[in-house]
Amino acid sequence: MSHHRPAAPHDLLPGEGVYLPPLRHPVRTIGARTFDFDRRIAVMAIVNRTPDSFYDQGATFALDRAVEAALAAADAGADWIDIGGAKFAPGPEITAGEELARVLPVVEAVAAERDVVISVDTFRADVAVACIAAGARVVNDTTGLSDPRLAAVVADSPASLVLTHSLAEPRKPYPRPHYDDVAAEVRHHLEQRVDRAVAAGVPEERLFIDPGHDLNKNTRHSLELTRRMTEITSLGLPTLAAVSNKDFVGESLGAPKPERTEGSIVAATVCALLGARVVRMHDVRASVAAMRMLEAVLGFREPVFEVHNL
Repeated sequence: MSHHRPAAPHDLLPGEGVYLPPLRHPVRTIGARTFDFDRRIAVMAIVNRTPDSFYDQGATFALDRAVEAALAAADAGADWIDIGGAKFAPGPEITAGEELARVLPVVEAVAAERDVVISVDTFRADVAVACIAAGARVVNDTTGLSDPRLAAVVADSPASLVLTHSLAEPRKPYPRPHYDDVAAEVRHHLEQRVDRAVAAGVPEERLFIDPGHDLNKNTRHSLELTRRMTEITSLGLPTLAAVSNKDFVGESLGAPKPERTEGSIVAATVCALLGARVVRMHDVRASVAAMRMLEAVLGFREPVFEVHNL
């Protein structure tokens, strides 16, 4: 993919005033839903069945609470529900069996009740296989194919795959990450992972990329990635921005986790203005309103009604 050049600020679409890097495969059918990412910014909700999750600290660890949260997110307008059973951050090993026991019942319950896109946040091929069979249509791998079998599993299924930039082995620490040029290095890493996935048989039209805000990156790295997002989105694949309530937001504002909503929405909006087409967010209702408004400003959608000054 090395022939795709980064976006240049002067490459504005005629009369538009905003540069949006073109997508090679903008129309995606994922499960029961079809998205035209040339005109849609999807909101991915987050449901973690973990006792030590980064943000909610286990609030949806109980099965009934997790299912309830997922259905509520769908009803609040989420396009996509991301279900995880093991957080990215360092911690004790979680077996594949334990991870599957956490996520599979939630996937099954949501698939039976709603037509929302379901993704499973896992790096394990075995977990992915079972969840795809239960109705998940995206595998969100925050480790960028650390399990060499995962790409082949996705290739042999109807599922899409999110390839994320990170450096650490699963659940392992990676202190004081260093980059000479964070955006260029993240872009190159993602190009390599895309090539690996395609070589394993995953069609490009089923791939998404994610620069991995805060994943083995400090706050300055994540801020720079955000303002240089076109260097990632110009790879031509729909980009996921997972910015919600992350530490780069908290450290930028001096805000604890419960007070990062506004900063998270600003970060997501900047990413979307620079070409990201999926935002992974905790506050679904506020994020859906923000993205629908942004679509209206960009001319992607019509106002719901018009009476003012008419």
